[in-house]
Amino acid sequence: MTHTHAPQPSSVRFPVQPRLVPPAKAARYLHLTLPEFLELLPALQLQGFPKACPITGNYDMVAIDAWQDKRSGLAGNAQPSQSSADIVKARLATLG
Repeated sequence: MTHTHAPQPSSVRFPVQPRLVPPAKAARYLHLTLPEFLELLPALQLQGFPKACPITGNYDMVAIDAWQDKRSGLAGNAQPSQSSADIVKARLATLG
C-alpha cells in the first residue's frame, strides 16, 4: 500500500513581495493617500499609468515601475512623458 504524504513546509521561509497590490498600496507607493490616488487616477491613466487587473482590481508593481521609468527617461532611449499636443506635433512633423 502506497501512502501519499502532503508536502511538508520548509523550515526556511522567504519573504514574498507581491507583484499585484491593492489600490491602497499602489497609492502609498506613489506617496499618495487612497483618496488622493483615486482622485488623480483618471489623469494618471491619461499619462499611461497602468490599469488595475480586471479580475483582482490590483495594480502591477512592475508595470508601475516601468511607467515611472519611462516618464523619468530611465527606460533606455525612452523620452520623458510628453503632452498629447507635443506628440501630435512630432508625428505630423515626420509626415512631411
